[in-house]
Order: sequence, then C-alpha cells, then structure tokens
Amino acid sequence: MTIGNCYHCGQAVPSGVELAVNIDGEQRLVCCGGCQAVAQAIVANGLADYYRHRDALPDAPREALPAIVDRLQLYDHADFQKSFVRLVADGSGEREAALILEGITCSACIWLNEQHLSQLVGVTAVDINYATRRARVRWDEQRIKLSAILAAIAAIGYRAYPYDAARSEELARTERRKALWRVFVAGFGMMQVMMYAVPVYLAGDGEMTREVEQLMRWASLALTLPVIGYSAAPFFGNAWRDLRLHRVGMDVPVALGIGAAFAASVWATLTASGEVYFDSVTMFIFFLLSGRFLEMTARQRAVSVTESLAKLRPNMATRLPGFPARREGEQVVAADLQPGDIVLVRPGETIPADGQVLEGESRADEALLTGESVPVRKRPGDAVTGGALNIESPLLVEVTQVGEATRLSAIVRLMERAATEKPRIVELADRIAGRFIVSLLVLATVVAIVWSYVDPAQALWVTVSVLVVTCPCALSLATPVALTVATGAMARSGLLVTRSHAVETLARANHFVFDKTGTLTSGRMRLLSVLTLGKLDREASLALAAALEQASEHPIGAALREASLGRDLPKLDSLINEPGCGISAIHDGRHLRLGRTDYVGALHDEPLPEAAQIMLGLGDTVIALGDEAGWMALFRLGDELRPEAAGMVAALRQAGLRVALLTGDAAPAARRVALALRIDELQAEASPQAKQDYVRRLQANGAIVAMIGDGVNDAPVLAQAQVSVAMGSGSQLARTQADLVLLSENLDHLRRGLLLARRALRILRQNLIWSFVYNLVALPLAMTGFITPWMAGIGMSASSLLVVANSLRLQKIGGRRIDC
Repeated sequence: MTIGNCYHCGQAVPSGVELAVNIDGEQRLVCCGGCQAVAQAIVANGLADYYRHRDALPDAPREALPAIVDRLQLYDHADFQKSFVRLVADGSGEREAALILEGITCSACIWLNEQHLSQLVGVTAVDINYATRRARVRWDEQRIKLSAILAAIAAIGYRAYPYDAARSEELARTERRKALWRVFVAGFGMMQVMMYAVPVYLAGDGEMTREVEQLMRWASLALTLPVIGYSAAPFFGNAWRDLRLHRVGMDVPVALGIGAAFAASVWATLTASGEVYFDSVTMFIFFLLSGRFLEMTARQRAVSVTESLAKLRPNMATRLPGFPARREGEQVVAADLQPGDIVLVRPGETIPADGQVLEGESRADEALLTGESVPVRKRPGDAVTGGALNIESPLLVEVTQVGEATRLSAIVRLMERAATEKPRIVELADRIAGRFIVSLLVLATVVAIVWSYVDPAQALWVTVSVLVVTCPCALSLATPVALTVATGAMARSGLLVTRSHAVETLARANHFVFDKTGTLTSGRMRLLSVLTLGKLDREASLALAAALEQASEHPIGAALREASLGRDLPKLDSLINEPGCGISAIHDGRHLRLGRTDYVGALHDEPLPEAAQIMLGLGDTVIALGDEAGWMALFRLGDELRPEAAGMVAALRQAGLRVALLTGDAAPAARRVALALRIDELQAEASPQAKQDYVRRLQANGAIVAMIGDGVNDAPVLAQAQVSVAMGSGSQLARTQADLVLLSENLDHLRRGLLLARRALRILRQNLIWSFVYNLVALPLAMTGFITPWMAGIGMSASSLLVVANSLRLQKIGGRRIDC
C-alpha cells in the first residue's frame, strides 16, 4: 500500500514511511532517507529552482548514498588519479579532472550540477558539455578533495566517473538507439495510417459509406496514439519545459501544431464530423524526427574524432626494467610509466607514451594524430608520439612524456576547448530563431482570428499549417550542423580547431601572413653550400668540420654530421668547446678552429677573400674552418623550404588572397624565401612588437588577417590576428593559444583546411538563404490556405533534411583548388 509519490524521484512512498522535506514553504513527501538527504542538500544550497526547471526525474539514490561516499575516497589517491587528473600548469597548484556524468536528462540537469559545484569552497571552475556529458572540474587540493566533489554530485542524484571513452561511447549509442526507435515507431505508424487515409482520399462521392469511413478514422487514431505518446514525447516535454521557464523554444510551435491537429482529429473522430489529419500528424513527426536524427548523427560523428583520439591510449605497456643488462619485459599499466622508462612496442601495438626510439626501425601510423595517411619511418633517435600504431617491426622506446604532458593529451584538451565554446554566428542564428518563433506565434493568432470570420471550418487547419510550415528548425540547424561537420572534417585532415570562431574567421580571411622559420621552412638546419679556401677539397673540409662537431648537440653540428654521413672522420685531439665562439682541436700537429669568422680569424689574422664576403652577405648562417696558416673553408647553413610551401602560397594567390612574409630573420635570407615563393609583401628583421604593429596596420585598412607561425614564439602577433594558426610541434602544442593548430606541420593540410572552411561558410550561407527563402514563400501560401497541414509537415521536414544533407557534403569534399 502506498500513500503517494516521492517528490524527488517520483516513485511510490511505501506505507508507514513518514518522511518529508520543506520545499518552497510546503512539506513534500519523499520515499526514503536517501531522497530526503538529496532534497535537503538541494534546498540547503539554494537550488530549489531545480524542481521547477527539471523536465525529467533523476535516478533515486536510495539508502546506498553513504556507501557511495565511502567508495569515493579511492579517488583521492594520486595513483588512481594518474589517468584523468592533471596539475594545472599556471603555478596555482590547482588540479583539473576530466569526468563523465551519468543521469543527465536535460539542460536543467547541467544548470543544477554547475550551480551546485560552483558553490563548493575550493572549486574554481566547472564546465559541463551537454553534447558529450563530459565535465572538466578544477579545484584547489588544499581546500577540497576530489572525493568531496564527487560526493556532492552524488548528493543531488547524479553519478560522476573518470572520463572513459568506452563509457562515453555507450551513452552516445544509447541516445542513438532511443532516437532511432522513435523514428521507427513514427515511420511505422505513418505508413499504417496512410493505408487507411489513402482509400478515403481516393474514394468518390457515395463510394464509401460513413460507417466504413468512421472505422478508418478509429483505426488511424489507434495507430497515431503510439506516435503521439512515444515518438512525439520529446517535443511536448521540451515545449512544456520552455513554457515553465518563461521562454519560447523551437519545440513550442511544433508541439502546438501537433497537439492542435491531433486534438481536432480526435474530436472529429468522436463526433463523426469534420476532417481528420492523422496522416499529416504522423508524417510530420516522422520527417522531423528523421531530420533531428541525422543532425544528432552528424554531431556525434564530429565529437567521435575526440573520442577516437581518447581511445588511442593503450591500457598496458611492456616495460624493460633491467635494460640494457636484461631484456625481459614486464606488463605494467600504461599510466604507471615514468620518463626514462624503456618500453618494448611490438608490431601492431600502440605506442604508450611520447618517447624516442633507441633500437629498431619501423613505420608508425599517425593518421588520427596528424592527418597524415602515409605511415612515418622511425629510426633510432627519432621521436615517437603516444597513440601512434607501430606497424612493421619491434621498437625499443625511451619514454620522455607521460599522462597529461603527452602530445595526445594536449590535442584532446584543445579539441574540448573548442567544443565548449559557442560561435558568434550560432548565437546570432539562435537569437533570430527565438524572435522568429515569438513573431510566428503572434502571426498564427492573427491568422486564426481572421480565418474564424472568413471560413470558420478552415480556421484550425490554416492555423496549424502556419505553425508547422514556418517552424524555424531549418534556421536553427543551418549553422551548427555545418560548423560541426566542418570541424570534424578539418580535424581528420590534420588541422585542429581549438576556438569556436576559427572556422568562420578562417573562411573570411583575406590576408595571410606567414612567419618564415619553422613555418614556410622546415625549422631544421642543413648544409647549403661549402666554399673551400685552402688546399683541402670539399669532402676533406666537411669531414674535418663533422669531426670537430661530433659531440655537439647544436643544430649546426647536427647539420654538419648529417652532411657527412657515410664518411670516415679523422681523429682529433684536445677537443675544446668554447660556447658562443666555436670548437678547437689538434689534428696532425695543427691547431684547428671551427666557428664564428672572428674566432677562427684570430688564429692567423688573414683577411677573408671576396668570395667569402659574398657568402656572408647572403644572410644565412656561415661558420668558418681554419688553422694557423689561414682560412680552410666556409660552410653556409640554413633552413630548407617546406616542399609544399610553394603550392600553398600559389593556391592562396590564385584565390585572390594577399600573402605576406613577416620574420625576424635577416633581410637577405628573408628575400631569398620570398623570391622563391613569389611573395611580394615582406618585412624582415622584425621584433615581436614590430610584427604585432604590422598586423595592426593591416587590420586598420580593413584586412581580415590570418597569421601562421610558431605557437609560442609568435604569441603576441598570433593573438593580434583575427584568426591564428600554429605549427603543432612537440611540447609547444600544449602551450599554444592559437585558434587552429596544424598537427602534421604539412602546409597541404592547411590548404585543405582552408578549402573546408570556405566551403563550410558557403554551405552555411546556402542553408541560411534556403531557410529564409523557404519561410518567405511558404508563409504567405499557408496564410492564404493553399498549404494543408500534411503538405506543411512535408515541407518543413524536407527543409530541415535539406539543411542537414547539404552540411554533410562537407565530409566528402576533395580537390586542391581554394574556392574564391
């Protein structure tokens, strides 16, 4: 026997239980001590509005809440936190956890959790993404423990766990399954109702008796009830929630149109008079749900890029604790690895952390990390990225970065940052849609009044047609779907979107400014030319220089050694490194020096010949080799152009976009790069402040500037530009504040990303134009009675489907030419 329902969880209150909570001045019955504790926690924290805002009931915590709190103490252990907690790198000592919430059923749940956690002493930031159910919580470990935060979440009826890609995927799969069932029920009901409606439409006068027609109506009503009660339930629930919150959402006119048409059809069936439109109701619900299902699929597909990256992290790794003396491996949890550990990565296994190859040669598949589809050759000394797949042969790797410090973790964090922001263009479309809905409701009321005088029999159907045909669903879908699909496609192409406005602004940019070193050039020194000045030839001079640099870690030394690979190097004695000057040694009784020209020239005081002066004037790095007798050789070193740089600049110029080179390097070297790439605008020897001033001048003249450079060294000018692209190399990725990151450092991927952004903006405009034109045409036709409700349902649903289908075209865009 029960005495009512629990105010918190909605379940029956058992007989004999006399528990209540004072909410808004009234005693509300609850079914158990758990619900009483939860409700009291909500009221005590000033969050009683939750009960007015919610449109779904939470899971009942029951009496197990204290046991849950006890288990949460495990989350305070440092070892347990390795996989999902990171130390915030701003010197504050705060920690940040990646969590996934279960029990979220509506936006009111998001509001409740954010408000509740924000009021906890020690919690400094809370951000919950409704689309992914992921939460990022930041707190001061000295003031509050993670277990207390999780207990606070449990106290209001929700569950929080360390983020796990598999759990997130399961939630998305459940959402898709529910939506698909609603579409199936609506589609099945629509087909069955149409079987009864078509004979009525086709029957001539006197061909069908009233009894048979009435039987058809009752059958259609019976088949429409599951569609209304199950498939259309979210429309009515969302509309009711919006009205309770004193706002008008897009589901309000939908619910009004469906409800009015269904109610009128039920009345016509009961009274055996008038017309019924059960077929229109079921058809409208089916097409609208189909459009929303496609939109949800597109959204989850874009989100799945982040999920796929998160799943790249392996759970286990093979560590070699006794290396090099012993090579027996042991299986350890990947999260337990530390910098300096040696791991064995077999073919087909995922590299567990960032590191450097010690032994072995293989190829690594880094497609999801960089967008580069061709596996990359890995040799001893090469860096490897955690999450990459080893393909060919075993590798011994020394771990350099683990956990949240890895490149993979930085990529995931940047993608999450973009997902939590809302682009301005989406906010604008939402505001327009909101005002449009209010105007629509006013207009529908006017239409109903006018038609009640003109033709009362048609007033209801004309009003329903106006509500349905002009619903701004297509307008609301026009921007977010296109941007979501574009963001996912760009990430798969190796261009990571980290700010919400980046896609739109990149597409509108008309002035592209490039840094030189590490952007248009590879950033790696190489030997460009050798000028021999003594008796030794080029090969012998290069061998001596490489021998002098054999222990150096400087990029110049690495370039000289790379140019001398395969040669026998002479033996040297008394090798001395003089920082800032060069290196000296003894060879066959001669005193050799390699380094700056003044440092080498001090050995013999001989002037440099004219050919050497010309080489020095080119602007590249030049080092000299000499002994007591005079100059022996000069080595010119510099950056090499990226092989795809010329194609990138040519594509921009062909599209009518302006290109500039902005660098702090010497003018001769900058001119050489500009000449090779046919860049007309050049500013060399620019300080960070001069770079920022240069971009500011362009913007003052109306330019929309895209700056492409180093994510750390060029931070001021990247921040000044309307949209910025950083080369995503190594540890710099974690520190960049750029709007986009070129993960592969392949400028071809930037070209493709720009192509996607410009096509996305074009498709977005097409979607908006279609939405406005459709409404401008359909509204007068509906107001004048030329569109029936079933036609309105098809038109409105087709409009939404067209917007989604048009946006999904971005997933299949190819080609190399940037659209104008």
